[in-house]
Amino acid sequence: MLQLLPFSLVFFSSWTLHANAGNATFGTACSLSDQRLEVGTYQFQTDCDSVTFCNSSSLCDLKGCRRDDFPFGYNSTQTLPPKCTTGQFCPDEEDACQPVLPVGSPCQFNRDDECEGPPNFKELADRSGFGLNVNGSVCLNNICMWANATVGQNCTVQNTAYIGYSKTSEFVDIVSRDNCKIGLYCDSQHLACMQTKDLGVSCDADKECSTYNCMASGVCGPSANTPDHVATWVYVVVGVCIFGGVIGTLIGLYIFHRKDRDSEREKRHQYWREQNAFRQHIMQMQETARNSLLYYATPGNNSPRSTMYSRDAGGSDDSHMPMLQPASKSSGLRYHISDEDGSSESLVMQRKDPGRF
Repeated sequence: MLQLLPFSLVFFSSWTLHANAGNATFGTACSLSDQRLEVGTYQFQTDCDSVTFCNSSSLCDLKGCRRDDFPFGYNSTQTLPPKCTTGQFCPDEEDACQPVLPVGSPCQFNRDDECEGPPNFKELADRSGFGLNVNGSVCLNNICMWANATVGQNCTVQNTAYIGYSKTSEFVDIVSRDNCKIGLYCDSQHLACMQTKDLGVSCDADKECSTYNCMASGVCGPSANTPDHVATWVYVVVGVCIFGGVIGTLIGLYIFHRKDRDSEREKRHQYWREQNAFRQHIMQMQETARNSLLYYATPGNNSPRSTMYSRDAGGSDDSHMPMLQPASKSSGLRYHISDEDGSSESLVMQRKDPGRF
């Protein structure tokens, strides 16, 4: 079933509201009059969902063909309809494959693939990727044509207004298509094919430029799919910046870690100095205690002393003598120095017998 949708029908149908558009499933009722092209995008819309179409009985039926390799709406358990072979096309309704249409036949909006190609289709086919025609055939104003008009010949133009959106508002983007040969365009005022313009030449529409890109400045610019080429010095500057950034990062990390290592080293040195000073102090205390014990173990120097260092009557200096605990606060330990072999000294601590002083 080939449902033709003329251009005027698009705007007429846009005023109608469809509460159940695209929601009807297989076997449910639908309306052929609801089929339309969406305003602004011109996408085909129907009452049925993405896996069904509205048949002649006004019921949603499973689609019989597909145009895409991976159609929308199917899950992994559903069987995909077949794609059409060469010499056939799948219409917008996707009900069944149909043979391509000869020149002059009615076709659906912008469906160049529905039209039969010319004998010299290899010469007329669009290889640029701009979508100017399909195998040398083009559907203009819902009529199949061949894109074979030469310079100065009469041509047919179709201007279509699409809705574009910016960050703040929407705008109209007009796309103009014609049946001129590749490298030519159809002048809208004279309706005659003219040679496309080179880069930098003034223009009014994209179709006038060989690159199909008329910039906002009013001159033909490079193609939108043309890769940008930068000068060699740009690569050099970028390389130097990357190399300098890496080296700078490494130097910064080295300086940072060196400061951290110096700080940790200073902490260890300070700890070592404190521990060494503490050790020297303990050794001095041990030496003082040992000398004190040796002094009191010497015969004639066992008289009790005061706990405070003082001078005796004879003017002797006892300031280096250790303090002795009073007899009443004795710890119960008795100290004596023994030199058994004459070569070493040992400090022996023995508990006093109870009751003895």
